[in-house]
Order: sequence, then C-alpha cells, then structure tokens
Amino acid sequence: MFAAILVSLAVVFVAELGDKSQLITMTYALRHRWWVVLSGVAIAAMLVHGLSVTIGHFLGLTLPERAIAFVAAGAFLLFAVWTWRERRGGDDDDIRVAEPRFVIPAIISSFVLAELGDKTMLATVALASDRNPWGVWIGATIGMVLADGVAIVVGAMLHKKLPEGLLHGLASVLFLLVGLWMLFDAALGWRAVALAVTLGTALCITAVAAVRFRRTRRASAPQTPDRDSSSESV
Repeated sequence: MFAAILVSLAVVFVAELGDKSQLITMTYALRHRWWVVLSGVAIAAMLVHGLSVTIGHFLGLTLPERAIAFVAAGAFLLFAVWTWRERRGGDDDDIRVAEPRFVIPAIISSFVLAELGDKTMLATVALASDRNPWGVWIGATIGMVLADGVAIVVGAMLHKKLPEGLLHGLASVLFLLVGLWMLFDAALGWRAVALAVTLGTALCITAVAAVRFRRTRRASAPQTPDRDSSSESV
C-alpha cells in the first residue's frame, strides 16, 4: 500500500504540472481565498481519483470521453460569462466575491468535468489495475492537491499585487481559453483548429486590452500647458 501511495503521488504530481487543472486552480485563486480553492480541489481530487480507482480496479470500463468533453467545454464557457458579468457588476474597487458555499461547488464541478478522461485520470486507472486501490487513491489525491497547490500560491501572489477588476477579467479570459481548447480539441478532435482558435482569441484579447490600457493612461495623464499660451500670459 505504501509503495502504491508513493508511485501514484509521483505520477499524478508530474502529470498535473502544466496541465489545465493547474490553470483552473490559478484562475480560482485569483478571485477567492486560498483555503476555499484548496478545499474544492481536495474534494474534487478525492471524487475523481475515487472514480478512476473504481474503474481501474473493479469495473474495467471506459468513459465516453467526447460526451464529457462537450459538457466540460460548455461549463467552462459558462464560467467565463459568469465571471465577466461578475466583473461588470460593480466598480473595480468594490467587486462582490461569491461566498465559499457557492464557490466550492463550482470548483468541484469544474474540476470533475475537466479531469474526467484526462491523462491524469487515465494514469490512475492504469495504476489501480495492478496495485493497491486504497494506496493509489490516497497517493493520487495527495499528488493532485500538491501540484495544484503550486498554482494556488501563484494565484494568491497575483491577488495581492493586482486590482480586483483586472483579476476578474483575467479569470474570465482563462476560463474562455480553456473552454475553447476543450471544445475543439477534446470534444471535436480538431487539434490544429483548437490551437488556432485559442491562440487567435488570446492575441485578440491581448491587443484589445493593450489599446484600452493606452487610452486609459492617456486620459489619466496630467495636461501640460502649451508654450505659446504660457508665453502670452507672461
């Protein structure tokens, strides 16, 4: 059992590095307290890896990956709209953040949908097929929480340095990009289209944000009097 814990922890931790679940974790950490995000991640990890261990050890079934990917992509696009409307609902200095009782179910649902059929879950299914299922479940859960804890630290650091309005906008964009990637890549199987659409959307949003930032700086810059008018007044 101890060997199964160590192997599963290492495999899942490495598999989660750079995965979309880390991006999702950082997105939530930009808007909510770290312990709220970590609680949701831990519960989702227990559910997902409990399901994968059951499939690998007891059932030996496969999941309908494309159907799950369609549902997950739709959920993330809805999260993007919800987050953007939450941002526009108030001023940058007075943005209402949802209570933990609403945030934790959202984190759990998004993680479960994102991880179903993902490489991390498939690795857990394979590990559970020939190792102690309880050890695989414990190790995989710990590995996922540790990997996503890194993303929580990054999100918490950004949360202290950036204004709330910018954080909500960034979270909405991240949800949108993840949703588009899952729709075209995992659901439809169009990897090239997914790359083009996601990258093009990111570039367009970056360009629009840059233009708005320059306009805001120009509008807030202090006006300097012309030399001719100042010389005439003298």
